[in-house]
Formats: sequence, structure tokens, C-alpha cells
Amino acid sequence: MASRLNHFFGLSSHQTTVRREVVAGLTTFFTMAYIVAVNPAILKTAGIPAEASLTATILTAIFGTLLMGLYANRPFAIAPYMGENAFIAFTVVHVLGYTWQSALGAVFVAGVLFILLTLFRLRQWVVDAIPATLRYSYAVGIGLFLAFIGLNETGIVALGSPGAPVRAGHLTSASVLLAIFGFLLMTVLSIRRFPAAILTGVLATTLLAFATRLAPAPTAWVGRPPSLQPVLFQLDLHSLFTWGFFPVVLTIFVMSFVDTMGTLIGVSARAGFLDKDGNLPQIERPMMADALATTFAALVGTTTSGAYIESATGVEAGGRSGLTAVTTALCFACTLFFAPFISTIPPQAYGPALVFVGLLMLTPITRIPFDDLTELVPAFGVITLMAFTYNVGIGMTAGFVLYPFCKLVSGRVREVRPALWVLTGLSLLFFVFYPYT
Repeated sequence: MASRLNHFFGLSSHQTTVRREVVAGLTTFFTMAYIVAVNPAILKTAGIPAEASLTATILTAIFGTLLMGLYANRPFAIAPYMGENAFIAFTVVHVLGYTWQSALGAVFVAGVLFILLTLFRLRQWVVDAIPATLRYSYAVGIGLFLAFIGLNETGIVALGSPGAPVRAGHLTSASVLLAIFGFLLMTVLSIRRFPAAILTGVLATTLLAFATRLAPAPTAWVGRPPSLQPVLFQLDLHSLFTWGFFPVVLTIFVMSFVDTMGTLIGVSARAGFLDKDGNLPQIERPMMADALATTFAALVGTTTSGAYIESATGVEAGGRSGLTAVTTALCFACTLFFAPFISTIPPQAYGPALVFVGLLMLTPITRIPFDDLTELVPAFGVITLMAFTYNVGIGMTAGFVLYPFCKLVSGRVREVRPALWVLTGLSLLFFVFYPYT
């Protein structure tokens, strides 16, 4: 068996072993397993049945991660993206008023477009046109957006009076104190470099919520996987033929390929996969895995999926081949049978995870050149508008408009690549046809 695995995954050429790959796969799983609980919890607010969404989340992670391991032979795990799920639930459904079925239709179309762009090798051309400053600002803006959702879900932040849109929640209530405990536990574990800090924090806070009766305990801990029927093939494509829905499709499209490209390049750099020019050889394979996973996700009933930055933990543990990803996929398969427990995880447990993930996404802000206003103004527009409008799409497209504008008025228009002008035009259409409420 070991010799077959060595031959199929090229373990010798990657200077790794079966044992090291398995350990790396387990490490990756435990650092990103929180998505199994958090994704259905977020999508539930959009009306997507939680139990069916749980199954869809896990199946998407299994499908995409297996594809990444067996087809692309890379140690990257795939699952529904944080940020995109919040955009669907809180912006597309709650703010814009579309159905979750229409939102899944937009995810499906985005996946098909990714497949076509990857086949014709145009996806890289578009991604390369997005300035590094905007990419960094996307991560920061989405991080603040997730943190705000988490603070609201846990009751740490609440709706305010007309003169103050938000206010502090009841910070001494038992439920809020439990959420604060969860966040502090994740902080301590992360400082101590515990490999599954977020997952451990979620589980420990959940058990404490059961023990203190702040949340009802599950009637069973294991059981048969929930039926996928309520969400399977439920996507609605009718809204795609309205101009008002265009901003939704554009936002999902841009968010996904920016996230994927950033993750692939970032994790590959840590693994030593990049060539002398900083490019990832055969990048079309992991990109195709990502595109197919997004299309699959929409069909089974969940949101945009792609390579996870938590894959870096597996790389740090020695993972260098697709065997790492296959191991992670098998771990996800096991979680299908823990649905009765996972579905009872309360907001006080998964909310702190949203805040903590948002905190970790702030790191790229240090790479934004604060001494260059032509770079800072677009980045500021992206970050503030994402957080303060409660809409990732507004911030993202604002950056596409502000960046060429600033370069144009500064006489540095040559720094704007041709594909960015295309995104600028699409962004202007975004604002023209945005369904303002």
C-alpha cells in the first residue's frame, strides 16, 4: 500500500512520507473543522434548512478536497468560504431581499464562469490585474465584516437607537459572558500555538453551554447523516435575468477568484511550490478543483467554496502532496455522523469563531502602503464600506472604481492593467443597477 501511495502521489519527489502526509492532513482538518458548524449556522439565518445545509457543507468539503488531492495532487483543503457565506445570508437575502435559492443560482453561475475562465486560462489574467493593495484590503474588510456578524450573533453588540445604529449588548448576561469566554479561550490556545484552537474553543464553549443549560443539549450525539433533499438542486436561475441581480453575481464572482488565488499563492509560497518567478506550476489544476467545487456546492445547497488558508497548518506539519488533502477529506466524511451534536452548537460558541477568524484576517493591513494615497484611498474605501454598509460587494466594487481614478488623477494611469478597466466598468454597472432599498 505504501509503495502505491508513493507512486501515485509522488511522495519521494516531494521528499515526504505516508506518515507525515497523514499527520498533515489531520492537522489541516482540525484547524478548519469549525466550518462544519459555522457555515450551516450562518446560512440558517437566510432560511436554508440547517441540517440539510450541514450535509451539503460536508459533502462539498469532501468533493472539493478529494479533487484537490487526487487531481491536482496538492495539500490544500477545500470547503465553503467564510465571507461569501455571510454575504449570501446577510446581504443578498436579508438586505437585498432575494431568496436563498436565487443566491445559490448566482453561486452556480459563478462556478460555471470559473470553469470556463480556467479552461481558457483567462482567470489568471483577471486576477493578476487586481492590485496587491486591493487584495490585502479585501481580506481586512471581510475580516471586519465577519467580526461584526459574530459580535452581533453573540449579543456583544446590539442594535441601537436611531441616533446610534449600534450599542453594547448586555455584557454581564450569562450568554454574553459565555461568548466572551469562548473568544478568550481561542485566544489563549492560539497564543500557546495549539493546532486546533478555534475548533477546541467552539467545542468547549458548546459543552459549557449544555452544562449551564444556556443551550439545549442534543438528544443524540451521533446518527445518520441528515437528508440533503431540502436543498439539493434547489437553485433558482430566474433572478439571473434581471439587472438588479447583476451586483450579486459580480460580487460572488470576484470574491471567489480573489480568495482562491490569494490562498493558493500564499500557501504554495510557504510550501516551496512556487517557481523562481513566483508562479505556481500547473496552477490550472487546483484552480479547476476550486471551480468544480463551487459549482458542486451550489447544486447540493451551499455557498461558494475554495482552497482554505488553514491548509497552511498542514503544510507546516510537512504536507507536500495530495495525500494530505485526501486524509483531510476522509476526516470530513466522518463528521457526517455527528450531525445531531453539530446542529445544536449555539451562537455563543460559533459566534466567537467568527470574531476570531475576522481578527486573523486583519494581518494583511500591514502590507498596505499608507504613505501612498493612490493606494491608501482605494484600500480605505474597500475596508470601510464592506464593514459599514454591511455589504462586501459595495466595498469590493468601490475599490475597483477608486483605484484607477486615483492613478488617473496622479498621472500614474500606466499602473492600471487592461483587465482592471474591465472590472471598473462592471463595477460602475454594479452601482447603477444596485437594488437600493
